[in-house]
Amino acid sequence: MLELELRFEGGATRIQAVPLPCDIGRGEHSGLRLSGWRVARRHARLEQCEDGPYIEDFGSLAGTWVNGRRVTRHGPLSAGDEIVIGPCLILLRPTPVLSGAAVALGPASSTAQSHDDIESKREQCLVPTFVSSPRSVPQQEHGSAENTPSIEPAHLTSLLLLPHRRRLHAALLDALDLRRRDIASMSDTALRAQATAVLSDIIELDRDIPENVDRRGLLRDVVNEAVGLGPLEPLLEDAQISEIMVNRHDEIYIESAGLLRRHNAAFSSEQAVLGVIERIVSPLGRRIDESSPMVDARLRDGSRVNAIIPPIALRGASLTIRKFSQRRLQMADLLEVGALSAPMSDFLRACVVGRKNMIVSGGTGSGKTTLLNILSNCIPAGERVVTIEDAAELRLSHHNLVTLEARPPNLEGRGRIDIRDLVRNALRMRPDRIVIGECRGAETFDMLGAMNTGHEGSLTTLHANSPRDALSRLETLILMAGMDLPLAAVREHIAASIQILVQQARLSDGRRLITSIVEVTGMESGRIQTQELFRFQPGQAGQPGTFIGCGIVPECFSQASLDHAGLNSELFFANHAPCHAAAAFSMASAAEGA
Repeated sequence: MLELELRFEGGATRIQAVPLPCDIGRGEHSGLRLSGWRVARRHARLEQCEDGPYIEDFGSLAGTWVNGRRVTRHGPLSAGDEIVIGPCLILLRPTPVLSGAAVALGPASSTAQSHDDIESKREQCLVPTFVSSPRSVPQQEHGSAENTPSIEPAHLTSLLLLPHRRRLHAALLDALDLRRRDIASMSDTALRAQATAVLSDIIELDRDIPENVDRRGLLRDVVNEAVGLGPLEPLLEDAQISEIMVNRHDEIYIESAGLLRRHNAAFSSEQAVLGVIERIVSPLGRRIDESSPMVDARLRDGSRVNAIIPPIALRGASLTIRKFSQRRLQMADLLEVGALSAPMSDFLRACVVGRKNMIVSGGTGSGKTTLLNILSNCIPAGERVVTIEDAAELRLSHHNLVTLEARPPNLEGRGRIDIRDLVRNALRMRPDRIVIGECRGAETFDMLGAMNTGHEGSLTTLHANSPRDALSRLETLILMAGMDLPLAAVREHIAASIQILVQQARLSDGRRLITSIVEVTGMESGRIQTQELFRFQPGQAGQPGTFIGCGIVPECFSQASLDHAGLNSELFFANHAPCHAAAAFSMASAAEGA
């Protein structure tokens, strides 16, 4: 027999003894039956081997997880090992030594073992779950124990408090009756104050909380999860963190200084993550449920949010938050972190002031939106600007500004307003400039048409790995929009509309910088012609790279225009200041501390 402690996402806990071998799943013949869409009919098996109990996964879709790692077969298991199957955390409880020489949850003892060895193993087996000192994850089959990470003390503390957080969370919801109360009529401050007062009384009367627990911190965490954003709130307040990624309720990663690492914070349950997602999207008039399991949204500070829930997300609800600087960035901030050189910044500013149509291209997370925001703030104050976005992120400082945001369909599948509809409407709003957060569909053709018919100086971003790829993607987007046009006509339309391409990239060390500035010069032999004006030359053997002028004066600027903009033609011929090697962090986080 093996004694198991079962902890479920809803906060329920039970102890169950099972005979070995024992099948785990939701089938009626399973020795340990678990319900939930993440549990297969025949999910895994616990069995006794010579050196102790093992667990084997039967190829389930959601998988079997031991100590944070997905396994196919793992053992021998020991007291305190954490097995996650679907919505259930399974802990092996310690059992006394059996018939003199065998330890149920440890390696098999031989007859040559001394009495002291047996007593030592017995004491190890009787250590309470989660109370032992930080330990290494047990060695997996075909793996090395030297390469397995140890559990940090902060993570152990979080695991220890998890049952108390779940229980207090449920008690607070019952006391406030939040599920039936119209909290939209209450301010955040009033709701938080009321929740804090109620939970203080609950904690005061609770005798199950250990004496050495920081009750004030526990109160703060539970209130944050019940009426706020839970463990994400301190992460959102940290200016050094640029991105927050919730893979599942107990697995949170952050990006800081351009690098990813796992954070010790965790939600108490899957339901808590779903509650946070609902609190984010509801005020924006958006929805997320099984019929619409994906949503893009934003926080009040402008941070971009993407959420996806089961059944699409197999491991549980996932949440990704990209933070943006709380102050409006300027070109000087990019210079400070070495994202471009001074001549490049002067040229880009002159392009915006000179009403050149520009596209910022780059991969995901390369800093396109940040650069678009900075370029948009270079637009002269006397012009009327209309911004169009899927989820509003741009923060312009202009007074004559109109901000438009696309809208998804309602519950009946009606009322959808695409970016293309907003671009068409913006043409009737007498804009001097149109700024589109990102071109990703049929709106591309309308955007290029606006650039070519009196709305010069417009800006947008595009996903592409190089300037040439950006032009090919523009062609593809226009053809996918259902335009029955020959490819030559599409290319002529692009060549007549776009003048400057700015390529943004994120390097392997986390730096985000401008790798190329390219001018579109027209058509020749059915192909769009370009010429590179500036590029980033990577350094050799760990040396910082250099920004290089390619020795070409742009055709879109006459000599008089260059003189008027204060640009010297020599800046297109020389190497510029090297990129700062220390600037291995995102533009937003660097400017936050500037």
